[in-house]
Amino acid sequence: MKNEKEIIKWLNGELSSKEIEDLKQSEGFDTIEKIAHYASHLESPEVDAQAALAAFKTRSLSKKETKVRTLNFKTFFKAAAILVVLLSSSYFLFFNSNQSYETGIAQTKSFRLPDNSEVLLNAASKITFNEKKWENNRNLTLDGEAYFQVKKGETFSVQTTDGVVKVLGTHFNVKQRSNYYEVICYEGLVSVTYNNETVKLPPGKTFRVVNKQIEAVDDSAAENPSWMQQESSFTGIPLDQVIAELERQYDIKIKADDIDTSKLFTGSFTHNNQKIALEAVTIPLKLSYKIDGKTIVFYNYE
Repeated sequence: MKNEKEIIKWLNGELSSKEIEDLKQSEGFDTIEKIAHYASHLESPEVDAQAALAAFKTRSLSKKETKVRTLNFKTFFKAAAILVVLLSSSYFLFFNSNQSYETGIAQTKSFRLPDNSEVLLNAASKITFNEKKWENNRNLTLDGEAYFQVKKGETFSVQTTDGVVKVLGTHFNVKQRSNYYEVICYEGLVSVTYNNETVKLPPGKTFRVVNKQIEAVDDSAAENPSWMQQESSFTGIPLDQVIAELERQYDIKIKADDIDTSKLFTGSFTHNNQKIALEAVTIPLKLSYKIDGKTIVFYNYE
């Protein structure tokens, strides 16, 4: 392509015949000629040769590139993951209506169920139920110990890993711990299903399983569980179960490596005084103890 000055002179009619012939032989003259043709048909103002040349150069020398965007798979999967989380969260919020109550060491908690039935949860225990379905399905899961005062209505069920308790309306206590399962009826009638066998409990009756063995228990005249009065009571219960309850009520660790923890204990201990509670358990069994921080060591009298 000839230089800009020659093209401008040609557009302005300032080139000689020889210079015009040379220009015609140059690359891109056809385009320049079209510019001159259209410019000659325009009304005033006169053609701006400089602008025409600039337009030509822009058209001829620069080619607009098509932008190609590369798909960023890392960003794509991140966005997809966020979408999955949002959808999962929405599903949980709108469709999951499970409600739970839980207690820690040395805690109790009272609350009402959707039908106004009352529950008192003992230490280190948990109850879970479906609030949305409660009206037509009074069913809950218990891990630990709880006392129930059930309003009359449809069947009320307490599911545990050891068995199922069913009532229509009554007062009862359920205790499900490691190697220990006990149901006591205080009012009304309780149905207990264990190993596919069902037992009916009227007031004062107890169903107890220790180390997978069903035990006979004397009738009780108590109106409610002793732990509701800040006391744990036992009748012929293995020491290891008593120790476990001490640990739950006082947030301590008891070591009894040299003690026969299968020996039976009958008695009670308070939840309000650790020293008195330890003595209430050790003295009747002719044991002693020493304290090392939160660790208690049981040992035989020397």
